Amino acid sequence: MYDPSDIRTVADIPRAQARLRPDAIALECEGRRITYAELERRANQCANALIDAGVRPGDRVACLAKNNEHFYVYWLGAAKARACLAPVNWRLAPPEVAFILRDADARLLICGQEMADVVDMVVSDCPDLHRLIQFEAGHPRWPSFDDWIGAYPDTDPGLALEPDDDVIQLYTSGTTGLPKGVQLTEANFQALFKGAVEAGWADFDPAKTVLVAMPLFHVAGTNTGLLGLLQGARNVVLPEIVPAQLLKLLEAQQIAYAFLVPAVINMLLHTPGVESTDFSRLERIFYGASPIAEDVLLRAADRFQATFTQLYGLTETIGAGAVLRPADHDPAKGKLRACGLPWPGVELRVVRPDGVVAEAGEVGEIQIRSKAVMKGYWNRPEATHEAITPEGWFRSGDAGFFDADGYLYIHDRVKDMIVTGGENVYPAEVENALFSHAAVADAAVIGVPDPKWGEAVKAMVVLQPGHHVAPDILIAHCRERIAGFKCPKSIEFVNVLPRNPSGKVLRRELRAPYWSGRDRQVG
Repeated sequence: MYDPSDIRTVADIPRAQARLRPDAIALECEGRRITYAELERRANQCANALIDAGVRPGDRVACLAKNNEHFYVYWLGAAKARACLAPVNWRLAPPEVAFILRDADARLLICGQEMADVVDMVVSDCPDLHRLIQFEAGHPRWPSFDDWIGAYPDTDPGLALEPDDDVIQLYTSGTTGLPKGVQLTEANFQALFKGAVEAGWADFDPAKTVLVAMPLFHVAGTNTGLLGLLQGARNVVLPEIVPAQLLKLLEAQQIAYAFLVPAVINMLLHTPGVESTDFSRLERIFYGASPIAEDVLLRAADRFQATFTQLYGLTETIGAGAVLRPADHDPAKGKLRACGLPWPGVELRVVRPDGVVAEAGEVGEIQIRSKAVMKGYWNRPEATHEAITPEGWFRSGDAGFFDADGYLYIHDRVKDMIVTGGENVYPAEVENALFSHAAVADAAVIGVPDPKWGEAVKAMVVLQPGHHVAPDILIAHCRERIAGFKCPKSIEFVNVLPRNPSGKVLRRELRAPYWSGRDRQVG
């Protein structure tokens, strides 16, 4: 179990668990296993390899790969070297990947073999990237991860880590179309560890198994595995979500704890074989990243026979915010649409547009204050200033309210962000891609309800006079420039977009017909 006196930094996790349970399985992926003793030894080798490669405290090192067991060796090795890991979303288009690598000033990149072609496409645009390594063996020019770290001693470098050290830099979509690097520090992780365990949802039994299925470039993925390692549990890593495979894995690996986004839960309920799958070992399902339909939640609780816990937080708060505990999932309590109550050590408030803290029932922007709030956005002082008030409140961009019992509810978004299948998309990213087509005179992107993904990206497009283009051509044009999940699922051609007197597109007016009759304006 977690002992804060024994684990004062992220780098202490393998040190402590190697002493407590050296032969226990720490990580498993597709039959490959790493014990806690091996995790400590390999993380030390990785740290020494990074230091020898010229990586210094505070430097960023990047990762571009699907989920695998080596990720945590790399991350913990980087922590021991006082370097900051910057994972890159492998679903992004090559220009987006190149932007993040440049923005992070990444000196070294480890990729999965499935991403080697993308790396070849972008490396010439990343002049600071001096070292390339592939997790798997077999690349004609780059060493494998095992061969690279295997040449170094397994002695702990023993560097003294500071609370302000950046541990990981996760990239979020940006309102301007440019991703922002969220700096999460040692102090942030200590707040996460303490809060998650005290909140009662992450007090994992070390004899049981945690599923790490969410992408390891997202806070939900990184947190799940790290909290499992923190507790000394066995962590089964799934490279990517394939519903039929996930069903088999839940049963075969006797998963006890799993974080799944609502879209994945819904997919599993519709996957052939779900009726006959044995979920008897599944104890807790955590969900978040987007709202869940009440019907989906009730059917999932009936099918999986596990307790459900909703977690509301953001990358900028290292996932910490509100928790809707299993007891609150009793339909008779009437709280199924709530996000829950604040975590221990987390303050939540709702602020009206006039700046006054809202009373119960009043809608305003949800703001969060705790030791878990990020240091800031990497090299974005203005954006950091806009996001965090002088008193330390993080502006979430979500509109919500408290009920009379103090439970938080999401009502809408203050920002224009769309959440589709747990992925965040800002309209500006998509509109920039659309505007680069010669036939597009004007464009606005909105989120519309979608039964599978929660929300789907929809574009309203005004064409240049005399131009004609099919929707599928515009969608294909976008796919060359941005990730597939950001591209419009549908395009509607209009004569003019509604704008206010200052010229701002009235997205709420565009969204209104699609959300009419719903009690909340998010999917």
